[in-house]
Amino acid sequence: MTFLEIQNTLRKLADPEKAAHYCRFFKTGEGEYGEGDRFLGIRVPVLRSYVREHHYLSFSEILDFLRSPFHEERLYALFILVRKFEKGSEEEKQDVYSLYLEHVAFVNSWDLVDCSAPHIVGAWLEKREKTILYRFAKSDVLWERRIAILSTFHMIRKNSFDDALAISALLMNDSQDLIQTAVGWMLREVGKRDIGAEKAFLRQHLLDMPRTMLRYAIEKFPEHERKRYLACISGEEISDLR
Repeated sequence: MTFLEIQNTLRKLADPEKAAHYCRFFKTGEGEYGEGDRFLGIRVPVLRSYVREHHYLSFSEILDFLRSPFHEERLYALFILVRKFEKGSEEEKQDVYSLYLEHVAFVNSWDLVDCSAPHIVGAWLEKREKTILYRFAKSDVLWERRIAILSTFHMIRKNSFDDALAISALLMNDSQDLIQTAVGWMLREVGKRDIGAEKAFLRQHLLDMPRTMLRYAIEKFPEHERKRYLACISGEEISDLR
């Protein structure tokens, strides 16, 4: 199937009622993080089923979807890029990675970042220089900062935590809720694999950590521990934490 044929197929799946719900869920109103985004109203499992059928698309065709004003078409393009990366040769992986960075402006929502950054950026950089992540962590663009921290999820899964912790520290004072929750999530993932590493980080940064970030980071702790950490940012002694 050609790009236009696939696009027509996807648009026939549009559901105005779901689209309206997604617009509210992804906060597309004026001044919100998803301002101006448009939705077709296609469920994610449906999109994924088409990815399996259309993974052969060329980069130019994928870019036609990635540049779409419709959220689901951008998501569809990223699903295909992830599949191409995972199935590709080293040269093909590099091509996907390069294309992703060149068009990162279209990776402009939390779900678009989360479904792609760990699997493309994180996977490519696993054994390579990670300067780009630190540059993104200091970016004025919300989504580039989220790419920076979410890309470390790949390394965390490989039990490598240094970059996740270093980038978490860089993002410690970020005012955006979507960054605070992402950092807290990655710290929680570190703790699943090395609770000592997470707790050491928390002791060092607790007084600088936004409450939302801390809540996500300690979500799996026993209740009495969660209460102690939350009490500490309200003024109790950090030295009591172990």
